[in-house]
Amino acid sequence: MTISKSYDLIIIGGGPGGYVAAIRAAQLGIRTALVEREHIGGICLNWGCIPTKALLRSADIFRQMKRASDYGLSSGSIGFDIAAIVDRSRAVADRLQAGVRYLLKKNKVSVIDGHGCLEGSGKVRISRGGTPVDVLAAPHILIATGARPKLIPGIEPDGKLIWTYKHAMVPKSLPKSLLIIGGGAIGIEFAAFYSAFGVEVTVVEMLDRILPSEDLEISEFMKNALEKQGLRILTAAAVETLTKGKGGIRVDVSSGDKTSELAVDRVVVAAGVSGNVEGIGIEGTSIRVNKSQIVVDEWLRTEEPGIYAIGDVAGPPLLAHKASREGLIVAERIAGNNAVRPLDKRRIPSCVYGYPQVASFGLTEQEARGKGSPVHVGRFPFSANGKAIALGEEEGFVKTVFDSKTGDILGAHMVGSEVTEMIQGFAIAKTLETTEAEFAQTIFPHPTLSETMLESVLDAYGRAIHF
Repeated sequence: MTISKSYDLIIIGGGPGGYVAAIRAAQLGIRTALVEREHIGGICLNWGCIPTKALLRSADIFRQMKRASDYGLSSGSIGFDIAAIVDRSRAVADRLQAGVRYLLKKNKVSVIDGHGCLEGSGKVRISRGGTPVDVLAAPHILIATGARPKLIPGIEPDGKLIWTYKHAMVPKSLPKSLLIIGGGAIGIEFAAFYSAFGVEVTVVEMLDRILPSEDLEISEFMKNALEKQGLRILTAAAVETLTKGKGGIRVDVSSGDKTSELAVDRVVVAAGVSGNVEGIGIEGTSIRVNKSQIVVDEWLRTEEPGIYAIGDVAGPPLLAHKASREGLIVAERIAGNNAVRPLDKRRIPSCVYGYPQVASFGLTEQEARGKGSPVHVGRFPFSANGKAIALGEEEGFVKTVFDSKTGDILGAHMVGSEVTEMIQGFAIAKTLETTEAEFAQTIFPHPTLSETMLESVLDAYGRAIHF
């Protein structure tokens, strides 16, 4: 097929990396086409970050309703409608997708419906339903194809008894019992949602702790908190066999030299993701792939001239805000902005929207001590914070890690109510190269949950007032 139209930049994938890159590139005067085969907004907006938070909001409110007497309130009979909860979640996603489409149109980005595939130097073939329909050309091509759930041999999702995250987001009814394979962020968030509505939840994690990328203290605290809520957490464990029955599943789980049998109604597979590198034409290029992820340099360039990659397909951390920032970097570099800086992954905050929430950035205490430099570590519990006590949300703590010599903050780790809204304060401090001395000079409003941040910093240097 001959080239039908030329652009300055073609982006394959319309998720939070792709659409942000497209909008910024268009603002900078770059003629941009965005190719998306399924949903503008990608997995995050349609089947991940946003709709799951809508589900979890319903769970949080229901959890508080059940605690009404703790606040001197009476609510009578309470209940829930799972269909209405799911409908609200889908409506939130639809509304935001429409908003993204509006922004793309407003900024004059050409949105191409179809599957994009590299075809020779500077060309992208567009297909619909497997049939090639067009060829576009551009000197710059950005791959932002995201990732998909990783499959476990022998545990293939069927949408009935074995679910992926997509199935778990739109249940027609709630099972009585649920096994979640994977104790990372996705698994813990689904555990929080389903357990809030009375489902008996078991989480199986192959590693020796849940949330394995978090600080050890945070992981241990979260495991204890979930178990107190009635969840069953099995670490250093693996699903060996899975046998489907008429209305449920029998699962054999091994841990060390022991094997236990579980009977559950449904299984959710949340054991990580694989990058979408297949079917996009990279075989005929110099692009390298390592463990389903495209290898890029600090400027997100692949080894094929003129081709970039961002987001989940370009490596960890697999976070929407990381993809968006990478998209901005690529757009600015193509526009010739030499002032833009490479992404510093140590400054990327991570959030888990379970109950309680978890948020962090930078080095864990274990990582910091492993580098051999002396560190100061501070902690402050929510149970000593006035606002947390007034809210009835005393569970959790804030932990900070500093370089003892320079006073630079190396990492911050939080577990508790609304910590996902607080972690950006530490992220800003890191960007501004704030030291513990400057933290100590900062006045935090009282009473707020954010005071736990200051007190944790002060505790690292033996100066905490309220603990």
